[in-house]
Amino acid sequence: MIERSDAEKLPRSCHIPVLVAEVLEWLCVRPGQRIVDGTVGGGGHASRILDQLGRDGRLLGLDRDPAMLEMAATVLDHPGCSLHHASYSQLANVLSGEAGRPPCEVDAILLDLGLSSDQLSDEGRGFGFEHDGPLDLRFDSSCGRAAWEWLATVEERELEQCLREWGDEPESRRIASELVRRRKATPVRTGRGLAEAVSEAVGGRRGRRHPATRVFQALRIAVNDELVHLERALSDSLPASLVPGGRLVIISFHSLEDRIVKRAFGKQDTWTKLTQKSVRPTPREERVNPRSRSARLRAAIRA
Repeated sequence: MIERSDAEKLPRSCHIPVLVAEVLEWLCVRPGQRIVDGTVGGGGHASRILDQLGRDGRLLGLDRDPAMLEMAATVLDHPGCSLHHASYSQLANVLSGEAGRPPCEVDAILLDLGLSSDQLSDEGRGFGFEHDGPLDLRFDSSCGRAAWEWLATVEERELEQCLREWGDEPESRRIASELVRRRKATPVRTGRGLAEAVSEAVGGRRGRRHPATRVFQALRIAVNDELVHLERALSDSLPASLVPGGRLVIISFHSLEDRIVKRAFGKQDTWTKLTQKSVRPTPREERVNPRSRSARLRAAIRA
């Protein structure tokens, strides 16, 4: 569990949370409830939830990224808040550890599956196109292999499949070939290096999307097993952790995640859908926060 005693010494988040009003509406937070923010990030959504929970409420914040938990600790100064270095797919275990007994159930859970502005701006993580830091892309650098290490050994066919299936990249074969060719002399080790390699393979920017956007997405999903965590959580830890009638709200940012959530919420023995279609940001929010454009919110009740 993350302590907040030295919170004033820690960096604060620059991330703007998306769909805040919609999150509060669909979570239906009431004073005294027990709520989980399974991707607490810099604490943007969680701070607003705590405002509505009141003094007797309880919020558990989870994140796989230790740096995000440190930022959250600077804003979530509430006696009923605890922060945990864990994936939301491990929520049942976290609840067991807190209660000292079989997992207690919570009233509502929020997941925001997007990458935060803080992660994108951290030059040592490799999430940004223009950074010369190592191409890591892991949420937790103590686990697994960095993206540059994986790229150094992955077979071309496997890389092409990764880019096609997890990035929906139409030029996956050409990009995979270029990345494998480069590693013989100048292997890709940085975010900027990856962006340049992709641009050389398929050409420069077309419209407002960088040509390497889908590639970064695919590699990030690969090194973090993101879709595995999501599918496991939806079938196991999330329904097991909610009270009957408890609410689950999920914000996704690409079609792979949204498809998994939509399919899971269609299982009527586990979930009752609250949102028949995904909820999107208003035009005003998109103007104020362009990164919200691809956000899609879905909500369901535990059957």
